[in-house]
Amino acid sequence: MVSPRRGTVVTILDLRLRDVNRPGLLVAFVQACGGIMRPTVVILVVGLSPRHIGAETPHIEAFARAGAQRPLSTVLPAVTCTVQASFMTGVLPRQHGIVANGWLFRDLMEIWLWRQSNRLVAGEKIWQAGRRRDGAFTSANLFWWYNMAADHDIGVTPRPIYRADGRKLPDCYTKPLELRDELTERFGSFPLFNFWGPATSIASSRWIANAAMHVRRTRSPTLTLVYLPHLDYDLQRRGPDDPRVAASLREIDAVVGELIADAARDGARVVILSEYGVTPVSTPIHINRALRESGLLRVRREGDGELLDPCQSEAFAVSDHQIAHIYVARPELLDEVRRIAASLPGVECVLGRAEQRTIGLDHERSGELVALARADAWFTYYYWLDDRRAPDFARLVEIHRKPGYDPVELFVDPAIRFPKLVIGGRLARRALGFTTLMDVIPLDATLVRGSHGRLTDSAADGPVFLSSERRLVPDEPVAATAVKDLILRHIFD
Repeated sequence: MVSPRRGTVVTILDLRLRDVNRPGLLVAFVQACGGIMRPTVVILVVGLSPRHIGAETPHIEAFARAGAQRPLSTVLPAVTCTVQASFMTGVLPRQHGIVANGWLFRDLMEIWLWRQSNRLVAGEKIWQAGRRRDGAFTSANLFWWYNMAADHDIGVTPRPIYRADGRKLPDCYTKPLELRDELTERFGSFPLFNFWGPATSIASSRWIANAAMHVRRTRSPTLTLVYLPHLDYDLQRRGPDDPRVAASLREIDAVVGELIADAARDGARVVILSEYGVTPVSTPIHINRALRESGLLRVRREGDGELLDPCQSEAFAVSDHQIAHIYVARPELLDEVRRIAASLPGVECVLGRAEQRTIGLDHERSGELVALARADAWFTYYYWLDDRRAPDFARLVEIHRKPGYDPVELFVDPAIRFPKLVIGGRLARRALGFTTLMDVIPLDATLVRGSHGRLTDSAADGPVFLSSERRLVPDEPVAATAVKDLILRHIFD
């Protein structure tokens, strides 16, 4: 379905059926209307790389064969929030300010990851650019990050309910607010525990896809952004070379196939892309432990556990997959901290402000130093030197309290002999009103087999850009900062 611009009044006299095939009349009609907008669906398949497109992904392979497939040149760091912000705004981190999935908020001296406010993202957003070009433009954001406090028309994003007794209940946040009840009644509560944690499954991606198709059928947005995270789970848990990843590829391909078919219903154009590629890893880098052993990182005791203290630490790292922002309190410590970080096994390089400028990461939110891992390594957030002193949240799925990203949350502690029985028992205790911790996450970083954040050495292992419209895509790799304009081109061409 295509729509003339709103507010255009056109009088066409004597338009007969035989006129439909007269190109001159059609051109005149389009010019009089001021152009058309083609509905466009953008499907973000997290972790998808060219190497995955083949026998296990028949829908995606057929789509790529009929349209266009290009490597995607992503930004540093190649992590969810940073790359999506570049897709959304068309600029580098130095301009939009999303330097990782989280950072030190210097005015608060607190480390926060996975914030949701779109006001953290600087620059013109894609829906603002679309509306500027045509007042009839509308948009729906299904689970792309920074979804709240945004001026898009429709938004859906994870938003658990936190009860005073410690329970965390599955839920989502929507714009408009009534959409939440509409989706919940139709598809059930958003399956939060299948979205992240040891119980991750295709259920969350399928729910998101169903919600996207429902929104398109009931509200007909011009642009629909859809986020499908499922493939990423096994890539990090097992590594991209593990044969068990094939099952996840088949599952996500089936969901993508449904979205492609739904787009064909009203003639919508489709873009499929990914943010980053995942590489095999075997070396966890405990950068904060090294800084603590050097006397630079300080901790505060709370009961039996220890908490990282940003206010009194001379240096600490906010670890995020294969990148770590290192915050250094005093300039005279920079050389010492750089030397400590660079000496750690698995660290590829350490960037000061000048080097950060060359990759577009020179923003006030960035650390004074930024460490990048080798392709086979990644950074933990661990700062304690004795597991008996780990904070209670270290053994929980707790993405907001940990001062860094923790992929070990994808695992249940192998030391638990009967995990389903143990988890079921704790859920039963909670149902009876007892407070209990779901402390089933291990503290063994060697379990993680895949990571991302640096640029991959091979394009076959990196992210990808696919389009239903071959003629709209350049015959060269697509830059992450070019995605915004390419999507708009799909809509307004």
